[in-house]
Order: sequence, then structure tokens, then C-alpha cells
Amino acid sequence: MVIDDTQLELRLARGEADLRLAQALRYEVFIRELGGDGDLVDHANGLEADRFDPFFDHLMLLDRSRQGNQCVGVYRLMREDQAAAAGQFYCDDEYDLTVLKQGPLKLLELGRSCVHADYRGGTAMLHLWNGLAAYVEDHGIDLMFGVASFHGIEANDFAAPLSLLHHRYLAPADIRVRAREDNFQRMDLIAEAELDRVAAARAMPSLIKGYLKMGGFVGEGAYIDRPFNTTDICLLMDVKRVSQKQFGLYAKGARR
Repeated sequence: MVIDDTQLELRLARGEADLRLAQALRYEVFIRELGGDGDLVDHANGLEADRFDPFFDHLMLLDRSRQGNQCVGVYRLMREDQAAAAGQFYCDDEYDLTVLKQGPLKLLELGRSCVHADYRGGTAMLHLWNGLAAYVEDHGIDLMFGVASFHGIEANDFAAPLSLLHHRYLAPADIRVRAREDNFQRMDLIAEAELDRVAAARAMPSLIKGYLKMGGFVGEGAYIDRPFNTTDICLLMDVKRVSQKQFGLYAKGARR
């Protein structure tokens, strides 16, 4: 599929109609494609929703030349003031965030990132990263975090990439969150000396690889999310520790 970049528009959702477009894309990806579910998923109308949606900002990538739902990429963004209004961050249910909340860094939670299948492998994710870079700058964010997923709940299926994350990308103690005990899954399933790092990296989801390339870290332990049929990890990016070469690429693009 040939994508005309001149027809792409990146902006925050402006109201309920925009939110429904984002939820419809999320339903297509997370429910139809990946087999997830949730308490507030609207199967009749094809909407993936939860109670946090009204409190997040929703960064949307739209293709104005597309028939039907023009939302082809989305990111959920939650600042600390929005989390206070919601009563918690989304990640609070899966990870103990105490070390972040008690620290001095200004936080931004990322979530529900997805791109329509027709737009993967092109510039769509770059556009979303451009918007994220601008948002981070505008709000003075110090640290971004959020869960990213392996699809499936059998951790042994992802033993190599999980082990690579644990051995090579574990977050520094001052920002190291830990998966909650109710569904805690240890990640050091293969000893580092026995790990084929090349094969493990190849098996890593592309979104996770993108964060790691920019200097991202992971929290301690994975979280098994059975309703969503995923094994989740918490990714953290201290903006000051991020590769400025990589992040600067997105920030420059965001201001063009």
C-alpha cells in the first residue's frame, strides 16, 4: 500500500467523536487482531475502551485520504495532574510506581500505542514519535513510562527476549518499578551466559526495540495480563538519559 504523507494529519483528539475513532482503531488492533478483551470493550460498536480514556490526551494520526475510519495511529498520554483526576495511573494496576511518584521527575504515562496494519513499516510511527517529542517539550516532561506487550501469556514463549531485557536493560534503582505480585513473572528465564543475544533481539517486538534504541529501560519483572492476552513489561525513558541523537531526530521533526 502506497501512503501519501501529505494526507496525514497529527493532532490531539478534540472531543468524543475523535475519541471514538481512536477506540475503533484500538478495537481493530487489540481485540480483532490480537485477541484481547476488557470490561468496557464495546463489541457491538467495535470500540476498545476503558475507564481511563476520559482522563488521557489522545494523540491521533489521521489519513485524510482514507475511506471509513481515518485514524490510523494513536497514543494515549497521561500527565500527573490527569492521573490525580483519574485516581491513579493506568500502570498502577500492574506495577508498583512508588519509586517514580516519590522522585523529583515530572512524569508522563504512555499507553495504547498502535498503528493500523496497512501503515506499519512506513512513516506512521515516526509521525507519532514527532508528536510525542513535541508534547514532552511542551509539558516539560522528565520521564516517560508505560507498559508494552508480548502477545500471549506463556512467558516461556518469550524466554529469550525477556531474559535479554532483564540482563541488559534493567532500569537504574532510582526509577526501577516492580511488577505487582498477583501476576508477577520473573524475566531472567535464561542465564546471560547461555543467551543468544542476536536471536533474542530479533524476537523482540518492534515497539520495544524502538524504545531501547533511544536509551529506554525496563522495570523488574513482567506482568501477565490475562484479559488482554499479553505479557507486559514496563518501559521507562528518562528524557535526560535518552540518546539525544535519537530523540533529537524526533524533536526536530516535531517542529517542522
